[in-house]
Amino acid sequence: MSTTEPDALLGPADIRELAATLGVRPTKQRGQNFVIDANTVRRIVRTAEVRPDDVVVEVGPGLGSLTLALLEAADRVVAVEIDDVLAGALPATVAARMPGRADRFTLVHSDAMQVRELPGPPPTALVANLPYNVAVPVLLTMLDRFPTIERTLVMVQAEVADRLAARPGNKVYGVPSVKANWYTDVKRAGSIGRKVFWPAPNVDSGLVSLVRRAEPVATTASRAEVFAVVDAAFAQRRKTLRAALSGWAGSAPAAEAALVAAGISPQARGEALTVEEFAAIAENKPARPVSDSAENEPAGDLPAADEPAGSAQ
Repeated sequence: MSTTEPDALLGPADIRELAATLGVRPTKQRGQNFVIDANTVRRIVRTAEVRPDDVVVEVGPGLGSLTLALLEAADRVVAVEIDDVLAGALPATVAARMPGRADRFTLVHSDAMQVRELPGPPPTALVANLPYNVAVPVLLTMLDRFPTIERTLVMVQAEVADRLAARPGNKVYGVPSVKANWYTDVKRAGSIGRKVFWPAPNVDSGLVSLVRRAEPVATTASRAEVFAVVDAAFAQRRKTLRAALSGWAGSAPAAEAALVAAGISPQARGEALTVEEFAAIAENKPARPVSDSAENEPAGDLPAADEPAGSAQ
């Protein structure tokens, strides 16, 4: 770890002063809640196991609380910020508070969902405080576009953290859980209280650790093909897979054929399946739809809405 100025990190008074100078008022639209506790950001960096040789990408750095803590530990930090005012101010904050490390910092002024390449060496880690309304799509997009990211630690709304880390059979297991598992091994890595933020949110936050799979999911199906099955299965999560996948397969009998070929009960539901099992279904999609003449699903198999693909809601 590099030696830095003892007061380099931002405290509550620093955050409020900087925000006032910039005329920044945190907005709900972008889910802006700035971390004001130096101990918390250092805890995040420790939990993320940031190493001296890491190139860390941070999404949504805001005023720079976590950014400065990452610069203490990593070789380089690349921060992606969409807000015009925050993006304009952050390089100066880094230069003023951590001049010895400023050359190790790069700002990318962009929407993270639109970023397809990053300057400098390939990123090895992703560490970010993500607003709940975009947390899952941003996370999945970064994992997909930057396969060199080996370790990820994100701070998200507690409910989103639970969904990401859920296992099959858990009531909150769904689209985010399965898709995150396509790329990584996921686990809950701690909880964060409300008082370390300004303004204090109405919900608690959680840390989620995601470590890139040593081996990708063994399947001949593409990511897009597997994710199509996942989306269909959870679009009507209370239906059996035979019913839920009927649109995807072309008919209920076609869905049943794919499920049987994959070794999965047609009466099972998506919440019981692993990502490997979803991949097996994708591999067995019928080339031609099987006729579904005059066959209807049981009336008691009621549909229910679940999170849309890539949504944390």
